[in-house]
Amino acid sequence: MVVHSKLRSWLTILGIVIGVASVIAIMSIGSGMQESMNDQLGGLGGDILTLSAGFSRSSRMFGGGGPPGEGSSSSQATDEDDEPVLDKTDVQALRAIPDIEAIDTQISGTVDVSYLGKKGSVKLTGVDQKSWSRITTSEIKEGRMLDSADQNVVVIGEKLAESFFDKPVGLNQMITIEENVFRVVGILDDDGNGIYMPIQMAYQVLDDKENGVYDSIVIKIKNEDELEQVMNKTEEKLMLVRHVTEKTKDFSLSSSKLMEATRSEMMSSMSNFLVAIAAVSLIVGAVGIANTMFTSVLEKTKEIGIMKAIGARNKDILSIFLLNAGLIGLVGGFIGIILGIVMSALLPALMGETGMLRGGTFVAVNSIALALSASVLIGIVSGVVPAYQASKLKPVDALRYE
Repeated sequence: MVVHSKLRSWLTILGIVIGVASVIAIMSIGSGMQESMNDQLGGLGGDILTLSAGFSRSSRMFGGGGPPGEGSSSSQATDEDDEPVLDKTDVQALRAIPDIEAIDTQISGTVDVSYLGKKGSVKLTGVDQKSWSRITTSEIKEGRMLDSADQNVVVIGEKLAESFFDKPVGLNQMITIEENVFRVVGILDDDGNGIYMPIQMAYQVLDDKENGVYDSIVIKIKNEDELEQVMNKTEEKLMLVRHVTEKTKDFSLSSSKLMEATRSEMMSSMSNFLVAIAAVSLIVGAVGIANTMFTSVLEKTKEIGIMKAIGARNKDILSIFLLNAGLIGLVGGFIGIILGIVMSALLPALMGETGMLRGGTFVAVNSIALALSASVLIGIVSGVVPAYQASKLKPVDALRYE
């Protein structure tokens, strides 16, 4: 029936094609977004916590983590107009928690950097060089990490070293940061263009930073399995030291692991919702198949009578019509899968590969198998009633039908 089909049959197949293609495209987008998010958050380390000043209750849904606050007052603000900050008092409180393995105090800002006459703006991060190498998840490609005795030296990102300037920056080369000269002792194995230097030197380069006040404090815990317990214990300790309550909390403690779990759950819910919407097209296609099969039964009533007259059994007639219905679903599913894969490949380019689609889309084999199976099953189920009706026709009535 499909090979020698009329326009009606191909319009029916088109309904299945649209539904399957939509499901494939949406599932591939969801998989691509999930993969991109895992790449972004998975490399942060499940045993790493980030403490920042300022608190946003809406950020709790993502595991905490409001924007770092800046200011010049102590952590225990006495004036409502004072912005909360992080300082040595917070570090001392954290060191008293036995579940914490290492603490890295950080400040950051944008600086002008030049090398061999080429100049540009990049992000500079000042770190506690005694702890940074134990906490960071970044790995060294060339050279070494910062050492406790380092002063006028920096570690730079791979992109900054290889492609930011006209010529690559090698180890032991000198770069100028805000009119201060620093020696490159390490190049990270990443795709970043950031600069990392000892925090005391960073205070001198970043004029708007006050010595002893931090933008963030990165914490490495001893046991990743006790993450939530350590977070609760840390929050209680900081609330006690900073003299705040749950209502007046002026800091945020975030975990990449909790952020990943929360966002994955949200992403999954959103993907399921979009797939459910796309599945409506499959329902429309199922109705189209049923309509086509009912019409086919009416058109071929006389042929059914002839087949029964020469010995065809009811189950033979039933099998023929179910096979036709399943074939419609199979053809529609196959074409829909091809169209869905094409759509998945084109979507990142059409959307400019921005946001969570930056990593592209990913078409899983199980989604293809699921879509194809669903399309065939829909075709067969939709054809059950008309096929059963055809099998129950009486030969005499069918032969007399005009």
